[in-house]
Amino acid sequence: MMNSNLLKGLTLFAASAAAFGAMAQDIRIEHLSPSHTYLRLNGSDKQLLLPIQESVDDAKINVIVDGKLERTFYARLAKNKTDFTVPFDMSPYKDKNVILEVVSPHSRATLREAQDDAAWGDLKLVDKFDTTNREKYRPMFHHTPQYGWMNDPNGMFYKDGVWHLYYQWNPYGSKWQNMTWGHSSSKDLINWEHHPAAILPNGLGTVFSGSSAIDKENSAGFGKDAVVAMYTSCSDNQTQSLAVSHDNGETFDIYPGNPVITLDSEARDPNMFWNPETKQWVLILAHALDHEMLIFTSPDMKEWTLQSSFGKGLGAQGGVWECPDLMELEVEGTNEKKWMLICNLNPGGPFGGSGIQYFIGDFDGKKFTADTDANGNVPTKWLDFGKDNYALVSWSDAPDGRRPVVGWMSNWQYAADVPTTQYRSANTLPSEIKLFKDDNGEIYASLVPVKEIDAMRGNLAVNLKKCSISGKPRNIDLPAANKGICEISMTINPKNSQEVNLVLSNKRKDQVVMTYNVENATFSFNREKSGITDFSKDFPAVTTAPTFGTSDLLTLRIFIDTSSIEIFGNDGRFAMTNLVFPNEPYSTLSISVQKGKAEISNLKVYSLKTNKSF
Repeated sequence: MMNSNLLKGLTLFAASAAAFGAMAQDIRIEHLSPSHTYLRLNGSDKQLLLPIQESVDDAKINVIVDGKLERTFYARLAKNKTDFTVPFDMSPYKDKNVILEVVSPHSRATLREAQDDAAWGDLKLVDKFDTTNREKYRPMFHHTPQYGWMNDPNGMFYKDGVWHLYYQWNPYGSKWQNMTWGHSSSKDLINWEHHPAAILPNGLGTVFSGSSAIDKENSAGFGKDAVVAMYTSCSDNQTQSLAVSHDNGETFDIYPGNPVITLDSEARDPNMFWNPETKQWVLILAHALDHEMLIFTSPDMKEWTLQSSFGKGLGAQGGVWECPDLMELEVEGTNEKKWMLICNLNPGGPFGGSGIQYFIGDFDGKKFTADTDANGNVPTKWLDFGKDNYALVSWSDAPDGRRPVVGWMSNWQYAADVPTTQYRSANTLPSEIKLFKDDNGEIYASLVPVKEIDAMRGNLAVNLKKCSISGKPRNIDLPAANKGICEISMTINPKNSQEVNLVLSNKRKDQVVMTYNVENATFSFNREKSGITDFSKDFPAVTTAPTFGTSDLLTLRIFIDTSSIEIFGNDGRFAMTNLVFPNEPYSTLSISVQKGKAEISNLKVYSLKTNKSF
């Protein structure tokens, strides 16, 4: 006679399996238990929609194809409710026997609890995943993934008129996991075309950040003009791996000799470039926990020699060092060239969380030596004075001597908690990086929006040549088209005033307060009442930048998107990037002063065009 408890369990299983089979054709439960579930998918070439609930832990999903483990990924499969769905592409497995082994993180004691998970009833097979935007705050003119989590930009290069942007991507949820190289491309650095994932996790681990370069001399033997990517493979440790593309970055083949660099400590985010003077490749590698950068050289990208290290005890040391970039630039207005080493840092940024520090100095092909200030110290310098520009790196092989860069527009303090779900995070506007000298002869870096951005300008909504500003606010209506996205430019002459205040606001009483403090020569940005701010205690903040002005005059370019404001002051001598989540678009710019009078000239407000369908 069958045990009653076993009979009860089989009955529950049969009932749940029958319901599941009726819901989704070609999917059936092979096994259901409190900790493991087997889903069989029969020969489909469709997209399996995975139901995601952000508040639960990741389930481990093993993809077993014809009896062999093909890959493993993680997803927050819905337990109580489905927040959104993400696609798992079945097309590579058409006409094969596929089982998904789901190892649940939920603490469940009985089969009944297991069968009640919302995921089992919400799984679906569809011909095509709908990527139509469902987000209020998705940017209108910044690059974003169509869905899923995004962080660091990776492997960027220019070839044959196309700018390629890769990025850290989780295709299976809007929180960090499953690191993969997503891929987009553009002919103008503004309008982006999405492509299938370029480099997937493999036997050496997930695919962390890295760089790409065009091997014009066939030094590696992969073929002339092959695109070679180097990235960090991450499993129980971090090693450096190569991948090669022979179709201009659309697809990559993993180099069978990986890994090419192994260390006994945490190191990541390789950034390599060809040094024409030494006829060698140079690699900068972040020795993350040691707060330093390692410099390697190689004749062929495969065999690397450690030449030097830089950074011990220098600069900001409050967090891990990541995402390096090393480049030679002209100092504007001089015949001088200097090297700039970018060192992204998290935490320890100037306003908490993530930040971009850099060093100016000299590089002899093997060693970087930082310049010192008048007191003989190596100064800490910051590239962006907002909270939301991180992991900034440059495109390789850019034409005409250009050095365009782009960052991840968020902060590790709250990136996973911002009020979006279909996607998380955008990239900053692409900018040109340049060097300048201040009044004391100290060399700093500037960021200037790339020239292609001007093509976004639509109607000139406001064109005010000159006006006097007093304590009574001067109100200026902002364009309403395209969710209020716009560009604002102006010159501020403070005259005898102490402060000039610029306030962005809407009818919901959201406001961003920007203040030019004349005496301190600073520009601040207050988003404490900017809209939705309560998702993180670290989000309401005031950020402040030195203006690096040669006089009291202050020039500004301000770019407002649906969930961000980027400011470039004094021809990019200071930059400030901050996320905002207003309850409705900002509709008014108010300008006033504290005591005395100021003058605003060349105030222009452009509505901005976008080719996005949302």
